[in-house]
Amino acid sequence: MEYFFLALFIFAIVFVAMSVTVVRQGYHYTIERFGRFTMVARPGFNLLVPLVDRVGRKVNMMEQVLGIPGQEIITKDNAMVSVDGVVFFQVLDAAKAAYEISDLYLAILNIVTTNLRTVMGSMDLDETLSKRDEINARLLAVVDHATTAWGIKITRVEVKDIKPPQDIVNAMGRQMKAEREKRASILESEGLRASAILRAEGEKESQILQAEGRREAAFRDAEAREREAQAEATATQLVSEAIAGGNAQAINYFIAQKYVEAISLFATSPNAKTILFPVEATQLIGTLGGIGELARDAFGGERREPAKGPERGAAPAPLDRS
Repeated sequence: MEYFFLALFIFAIVFVAMSVTVVRQGYHYTIERFGRFTMVARPGFNLLVPLVDRVGRKVNMMEQVLGIPGQEIITKDNAMVSVDGVVFFQVLDAAKAAYEISDLYLAILNIVTTNLRTVMGSMDLDETLSKRDEINARLLAVVDHATTAWGIKITRVEVKDIKPPQDIVNAMGRQMKAEREKRASILESEGLRASAILRAEGEKESQILQAEGRREAAFRDAEAREREAQAEATATQLVSEAIAGGNAQAINYFIAQKYVEAISLFATSPNAKTILFPVEATQLIGTLGGIGELARDAFGGERREPAKGPERGAAPAPLDRS
């Protein structure tokens, strides 16, 4: 009897050990009874019926990443590009992921590859290079809808690299260089245009200022001539009044003025070095004396006899301008 109870005790220990299953965090286990799915064991301590229940699949419930290998794709404009990418997904239903599809990873890889060819094949090369966000969004919508029945959620699809052929890369480089040269030429032309406009505006302002200066100078000259004419008129009026009053010496003012002006013209002549006065000096002295008498009469002074010069017939005095 002792051996029997010992064997029963050992059997009970083995039975309990076989009925306990511990599931790790981040995983779900599918439990099968006689080969048929019955339940999902969640992380922690789980009890099973030994020899009846068993663990079917161990499903990873964490978000996973699956790399898409590089592949050749022909675009809408018949350009062949090499494309690779990554897919992020997470299993939401362990039973569907285990029993609705035989190989989950291979299925995801194939469906992403097929839809990548479809999406990029409907776009031009320039669009594939400049609209990655649109490609990613279209792929995500299509693949996520197709994999819903498998109990998974596609969280993100990203195109990693797009490599056009080398000849296209060279052509794109030449195109970029031409575009940059075009922009540089446009900027240079705009700079020259702005410079010409500023130069023209400066010349315009300069001409306006010069015109204003000439106008001001003309106004000043006219004003000076007007004052000079007024002074001449006043002097003429005074002389006329003096002549009308019986003072014959007043007429000598104009004669002396013209006489001095004529002498100054002789003195400034470039063809003469020595000038001989063609008139007697007594006439000039007498004329100047008459002017003095006229001034004294105008200011109320006493009248004096004019100074007498040398006798008539004396030799004229030479003037040396050398």
